[in-house]
Amino acid sequence: MTRTPTSKRTTIYDLAELAGTSASAVSAVLNGNWKKRRISAQLAEKITKLAEEQGYALNMQASVLRRERSKIIGMIVPKYDNRYFGSIVEQFEVRARERGLFPIITCTMRDPELEVEAARTMLSYQVDCLIATGATDPDRIADLCAGAGVRTINLDLPGSRAPSVISNNYEGALELTRRVLANCEREYGEKAPLLFVGGRGSDHNTIERVRGFREAHAQAGIPVDEAFVQTCGYAPEKAESAMQRLAEKTSRMPHGMFVNSTISLEGVMRWIRRSGHYANGVPHLGCFDWDPFVAMLGDHIEMVRQDVPKMLEIVFDLIDSNSSDTVVIKVPPIMERMG
Repeated sequence: MTRTPTSKRTTIYDLAELAGTSASAVSAVLNGNWKKRRISAQLAEKITKLAEEQGYALNMQASVLRRERSKIIGMIVPKYDNRYFGSIVEQFEVRARERGLFPIITCTMRDPELEVEAARTMLSYQVDCLIATGATDPDRIADLCAGAGVRTINLDLPGSRAPSVISNNYEGALELTRRVLANCEREYGEKAPLLFVGGRGSDHNTIERVRGFREAHAQAGIPVDEAFVQTCGYAPEKAESAMQRLAEKTSRMPHGMFVNSTISLEGVMRWIRRSGHYANGVPHLGCFDWDPFVAMLGDHIEMVRQDVPKMLEIVFDLIDSNSSDTVVIKVPPIMERMG
């Protein structure tokens, strides 16, 4: 993001002149009230971009309105549709209230524009700190918060401009892959590559999990079949479609799979049930996620449970200590044998 050098602090009047509108319109946009004022989305976007470029963000609120702590703490979360994010939200609320803080939480559907809109709205409510959970562009959120004089901490996915607390995705994936490979060799008497399915190939967690997946294969002396690395996204429908496309191209589906979340696992199990490819039994599975109900699938599955209590403990330790170091703290996940 480019910031225009200036010898004096930018004011809302400067922004109004640059945007070709009134100072009151600028104020309404920066305060998150532009829809009530019937200001167009196009003008609101123009003003917010100018504010970022000029290094203004919400400096007015930071310097004038932030005279006392609000005791409000915000969190953005990408989805509510699995136990992992649900557990993060629940424990975040408990720990916040234990400290006399009022938690505000919103779901952003993995949409980077919704993330920014949510961050701006929370800043307009004068949050004392914002936790960016699984954000697609955490550094952009950190810049917005810095302009408002508000601390931010990244959770689940790391950034480079604020402290980050994440799972040790590489080590977890390495151990999970080792276990599934060993299970397959023990049952079928052969060494063969696993299928990796789910996740976005561009995000940090999936990159690290694929790295651990590859390293476990290398340690076992098993070449990775590149066609078996299906980073197709997290939606169940995408996992199901990826499995179907792969089955159409190969004569033999693998005996084992690394599934990148319980969301993707839903699509995998749906495809297995509908396709009939594993009519003689479920393949050995490893899932980098955890839900106790997965035990109903039988004893052919290993899971990685991310240590949410420890992760939240560290987040609130960072809040309590006022630390702003851009460290990345990796929390070891917990291996779970289901069934």
